[in-house]
Amino acid sequence: MLPCINWLQPFLALISSTLITHGHNCPSRCLCPDHHTVNCTSQGLTGMPDSIPLDVRRLLLSNNWIPWIPSDFLVLYSDLVYLDLRNNSLSQLEPGTLSSSSRLVILDLGSNNLTEIPSGMFGELKSLIKLRLGNNPYLTIVARNSFTGLTSLRELELERNGFSILDVRVLEPLPSLRTIRLEGNPWVCNCHFAKLFVWLTQNQHKLPTGMEGIECTLPLDGRRVPLSLLSEDSFRECHGTLTLTDYLIVIFSGISVSFAAIMASFLLASIVHCFHRLSKGSKGDEEEGKD
Repeated sequence: MLPCINWLQPFLALISSTLITHGHNCPSRCLCPDHHTVNCTSQGLTGMPDSIPLDVRRLLLSNNWIPWIPSDFLVLYSDLVYLDLRNNSLSQLEPGTLSSSSRLVILDLGSNNLTEIPSGMFGELKSLIKLRLGNNPYLTIVARNSFTGLTSLRELELERNGFSILDVRVLEPLPSLRTIRLEGNPWVCNCHFAKLFVWLTQNQHKLPTGMEGIECTLPLDGRRVPLSLLSEDSFRECHGTLTLTDYLIVIFSGISVSFAAIMASFLLASIVHCFHRLSKGSKGDEEEGKD
């Protein structure tokens, strides 16, 4: 009897594992191909699924109609490594929603309706390596401190959004950045774009499509041109840094204006004094004539 039980143990273990993985621990309308993966792709979901295993590591929710994520939704899922929310109806995420996902490595928010990336949206996801925010056509604003704390981020996707300008200081807190996608945005090559252009020129190796893959609109005639056709001289009118000559001109102009003001005041005072004396002289002559 005992050898028979030993022979059946592997089969019993397999059946038990299958029941745990595909049974009540897996949300309805979702698949759980392994103990740490929940796949709810293309299930027509209009909200976050219920009964997600607490030890889930890969949560796949792409191609649904999910409009929002409860701010405390991810608090219980501390082991989450990969969150895929691509191609949903997300218009915003509350700051702090993702801050509890300390082990998150890949976050995909592409192809949604996001309009803004506010400060604190990602908290300090120090393990995050890849962040996908592309194909959000209404996304036009990224707060300056949005990416603060993402010290391990290597890939950032911001392609085909609605950006016409982007504060280059947004990218400064990303010391590990290796790849950034910015093509397909309606960039405008004005003075607001000048600093970003300099940064892109210095970091061309991080652009998968190169400078020729990114276009901008010239403000004078509205033509779209690749950034590869431009140079820093194209933005020379935007430079706010004063040279030594500029400083000397400013100083000389200030001295000249001050001197001119002093001379004008002196001349005006002299004229008033002369008129005053002439007036007194005229009155004296009239009094002598009367006498």
